[in-house]
Amino acid sequence: MTISGTPSLFTPIRVGELDLKHRIVLAPLTRFRGYDDHVPGPQTATYYSQRGSTPGTLLITEATFIASKAGGYPNVPGIYTDAQIKGWREVTDAVHMKGSYIFCQLWALGRAADPEFVVSKGNEHVGASAIPLQEHLDAGHNKPPRALTIPEIKEYVQLYATTAQNAIEAGFDGVEIHGANGYLIDQFLQDVSNDRTDEYGGSIENRTRFALEVVDAVVTAVGASKVGIRMSPWSEFQDMRMADPITTFSYYVNKIKERNLCYIHAVEPRIKGSETAIKETGIESNDFLREIWVDRPFIAAGGFTRPKAFETAEQKGGLVAFGRLFIANPDLPRRLKEDIQLTAPIRAKFYLVGNHTPEGYTDWPFASDN
Repeated sequence: MTISGTPSLFTPIRVGELDLKHRIVLAPLTRFRGYDDHVPGPQTATYYSQRGSTPGTLLITEATFIASKAGGYPNVPGIYTDAQIKGWREVTDAVHMKGSYIFCQLWALGRAADPEFVVSKGNEHVGASAIPLQEHLDAGHNKPPRALTIPEIKEYVQLYATTAQNAIEAGFDGVEIHGANGYLIDQFLQDVSNDRTDEYGGSIENRTRFALEVVDAVVTAVGASKVGIRMSPWSEFQDMRMADPITTFSYYVNKIKERNLCYIHAVEPRIKGSETAIKETGIESNDFLREIWVDRPFIAAGGFTRPKAFETAEQKGGLVAFGRLFIANPDLPRRLKEDIQLTAPIRAKFYLVGNHTPEGYTDWPFASDN
């Protein structure tokens, strides 16, 4: 994997139609910095262009709502109105001026939506099934989500396709379908959250149907070379984690492979949502996905350190996505390559909801050029 003494992490790789100069990826990171109407905020273009400052870097945006009804959190950007598309165009132009590339992550919350925010916006609290999140019950929100009807499922499939086209209009190089972390697509996939008895529930074929319909619709809309997908087979975040993830996700990824997506993006077992899991057994591994996806771009994400990233790229190939370290180090690829000391991230600054200042967002220092 090493070419002429260059570590594999810093060798080129082709992903879809893009020729990346290294294998460090900006992971999707919800920051809550958009305007109240879900237009990207005033610092967004600066934020992403900073993290694209090393030419040839692949950035994946924060999860972005595909429709008002698919939302349920404040100050998260969307890509379903003209104003939102225009706002994202400023971002993609800024990234491309740095010589880097950017994918838009498409998001629908499903039952994970904040019940209070859903009520305040007049939206319904819906999901794959009428199974509530325990954290919502613990918080006193005792009304479970309503299961989507089949016509509504078909509508959501089309929403993904339409917003994928919107993303290309906004200048994105491609889209990533968010199928991880207990949100809508993951809710259909996993038997802990899907208790439907129709063609979208029960068997593996039925539980993967919605996700694959979304993939097919998005591929038809923008082309397979511009589509990636994220998944988290092992995560317990938001009451997920099947007893046997391997069987379902093996079938699922084999079907995705047939559709020639440009990459899959898998969350490591050591990650639970935005945090590192308390324990890591060593038994859980995404290597079964790598074996199915062999010789195709595979992005691994979750809790990577510099040594772990170098080791993973050498031993397993693929790409490595960084989140927390990329927040605090806008020039992370350079710092990792040159072994420059990293700025430690400050968790208290991760989610300053509705804050439109540079604080904790675009005010992180670059390494000195001296």
